[in-house]
Amino acid sequence: MIHPWHPISNCQEILIGTQVVLDPHAGAGLEATRSEAIVIQRMRVPEEDLPSTAVRTRLRADGSGRETATESDVPTCPGKLLVVSNRQPYRHEYASDAPDAATDGTDAVPDQNTDDTASQLPAGRSVTVDEPTGGLTAGLDPIVQETEGTWIAWGDGDADFTVTDDRNCVEVPPDDPAYTLRRVPLSDEAVNSYYRGFSNQVLWPLCHEFPALVEAGSNDFEWYRTVNERFAEATAEHASADSVIWLQDYHFALAPQLIRDSVPQSATIAQFWHIPWPTATTFRHCPAGRQLLIGLLGNDLLGFHIDRYVDHFLDCVDRYLPGAVVNWRHRTVRYDGATTRVVATPMGVNATSHASDAVAGEDRSSLLGKLDIDPDCTIGLGVDRLDYSKGIPERLAAVERFFERNPSWKGAFTFVQKATPSRTEIETYEQYGNLVRSEVERINMRFGRDGWEPIVYTEQYLDTETLAALYRHADLMIVSPLLDGMNLVAQEFVAASVDADSCLLLSDRTGAHDRLGSHALSIDPTDTDGFATQLERALEMTPHERTRRMNTLRTRVFDGDLKSWMRTQFDWIRRIHIDERDPDRDRESDEYTSTV
Repeated sequence: MIHPWHPISNCQEILIGTQVVLDPHAGAGLEATRSEAIVIQRMRVPEEDLPSTAVRTRLRADGSGRETATESDVPTCPGKLLVVSNRQPYRHEYASDAPDAATDGTDAVPDQNTDDTASQLPAGRSVTVDEPTGGLTAGLDPIVQETEGTWIAWGDGDADFTVTDDRNCVEVPPDDPAYTLRRVPLSDEAVNSYYRGFSNQVLWPLCHEFPALVEAGSNDFEWYRTVNERFAEATAEHASADSVIWLQDYHFALAPQLIRDSVPQSATIAQFWHIPWPTATTFRHCPAGRQLLIGLLGNDLLGFHIDRYVDHFLDCVDRYLPGAVVNWRHRTVRYDGATTRVVATPMGVNATSHASDAVAGEDRSSLLGKLDIDPDCTIGLGVDRLDYSKGIPERLAAVERFFERNPSWKGAFTFVQKATPSRTEIETYEQYGNLVRSEVERINMRFGRDGWEPIVYTEQYLDTETLAALYRHADLMIVSPLLDGMNLVAQEFVAASVDADSCLLLSDRTGAHDRLGSHALSIDPTDTDGFATQLERALEMTPHERTRRMNTLRTRVFDGDLKSWMRTQFDWIRRIHIDERDPDRDRESDEYTSTV
């Protein structure tokens, strides 16, 4: 079934009488109960009742704003933090002026730029502020607030530059400004070549070991270099001698060296590469590979999720960059008079938030009813972007093999696949999405009967609580990428499994497998028969074994959550930041390079 998700009510219901373990460290006896059902109806103000220049904020789907942290909860940065990322933490958009716009999930907040903003807004237009509610962007936001730092990002909102000053800066958060968001404008040509082109049609397939899918346009690398130069220039304008400059991901491989050449020597430059690093054999297919390595070695600190990616990067430097000296013991690279430390620090998720969302979400019967699934049916779940690295067709093949070998499960087991279309302007992604949909239809036609279909497929947007409720009520979760830097979905599922009665099937090709593989059921996504066997094993597992495994997984996910990861990042940065001020300190000494 290609399932349209039913509309979600504007009311949020807090469930009652549910015994769950929010935090595994609290023990199995911790209960989250409600003496009565509380229904919260969000107040909505008709847009015609708001000033035409009002700036409003889009809140989380559960009715609350971005989670705030106490000062003691926030990991501390050793200097003035300057974040550089492709994605911005706040996006300004023009609101619809339709009479029913008050139902769009936005609420009024004070105009942050008062007369300046009012003078720039087109007549009769209002602006909304969209705040990402999860992942690294939301996790970093309170840290940048704490340091009164700066965030540099691509301004992709249609009203972004309406609210900025003449330096393309705006103070955020909108309701209580604490730091500067510097927006970099990019033309359509720049976005097409830098982002869709070199970033996502060269680096993405290469890093995920798909060299055959590399498509390099004639101007893609030049635009990639140009955009990196623009971000480096913006960074230099805001950097000081005490700055900690932290770049995020593969969009900025050239920027570190460009920044190093234009900021005070005492500033610290670090970068985290969130996707895999390819083997040296694959990396040799990279256009301008040598320039990328030189660019990345402008960092004082370069982070990857797991040891394997660190080793791959050092191997590439060792093979393809003459003059670079790799110290394998200390995992450092000496090049052009500077030293880069390369570390593995597995990223986590906001585990507490996912657990809380799971408790606040819908009950199993209501949730499955919206999908036309019998609540007594055993549920498998997959949650992915429609990306060729995620292994969805291989997963569907394993589900098909399972039903071939286990016809008694027809009508008793349903697999739910939540998919999110991604980069659809790239032909490879469009074709991939079509393949997934056609496979779902084919398998459903083959095995469906009496109103039951083996696969329920949806691409509908799900708010955070609905997704967490799906995680919670699934009997098993399949995470089967062909290759993935970490895979945070696996950790989100574990965090939301507050009843500890479900099972995780996890690809051995994910970074998450290094942390969770011993108590998940490991799968090779390309081995259809072995994959189906692990699916059978999950469905036959005793409740005691499921709980034992899940409790261990939850402990690991909570111990290695997003805040823990950020603390580890800043611990490494702090060592290097101190070293920048102590020229006599040996960055390659055993004391310096010991594990944080």
